[in-house]
Amino acid sequence: MDQQYQLKAGHYYLYDMRDTPSAVTGERRFRLRTETVAIAFDLHTGEVHQHGTPTRIHSWALTARRRLRAAGAWESADDIVVVSGPLPIEEINNCLRIRGYCRRMFQRLASLPHGKWMR
Repeated sequence: MDQQYQLKAGHYYLYDMRDTPSAVTGERRFRLRTETVAIAFDLHTGEVHQHGTPTRIHSWALTARRRLRAAGAWESADDIVVVSGPLPIEEINNCLRIRGYCRRMFQRLASLPHGKWMR
């Protein structure tokens, strides 16, 4: 898994694990910092299309659906689902790591714990 989210001080940080840690601090440079995470995926296959800040992902999904419908691919446009909010770190990282996991997570979404509560 090349990309991984971590929760620090109430924010989600996205790291590229291929980056080498800093020689001074020992930490990698983060790629994204956000309060909530959004994931756009295909409802039937569970394949992740995009992930990141909710504003950017919702905008991407709206544009992708519009283009697919203009091309006559109505079913493909309807299959794009966006899930956003304070999701548990394990669930987010599993979506990035395991092909098709988003579909299973979506089915359990109502029963998932709040992502920022410490256990």
